[in-house]
Amino acid sequence: MLTRATRFSALKRWAVDVAKRRGMKRAKVALARKLATILHRMWVDESEFRGSKEASAA
Repeated sequence: MLTRATRFSALKRWAVDVAKRRGMKRAKVALARKLATILHRMWVDESEFRGSKEASAA
């Protein structure tokens, strides 16, 4: 039996909100750009991904 996570991440919530406002095609491009920016900053800073607000506060 497969289970699915019911809690959205902040990133997914943001993408869903963009899709509601601007459409799915633009949301996909916006999400890809946002992820590229995050990955580039991680690469430059040599940092690890912090997916939650609690992790970034610690």
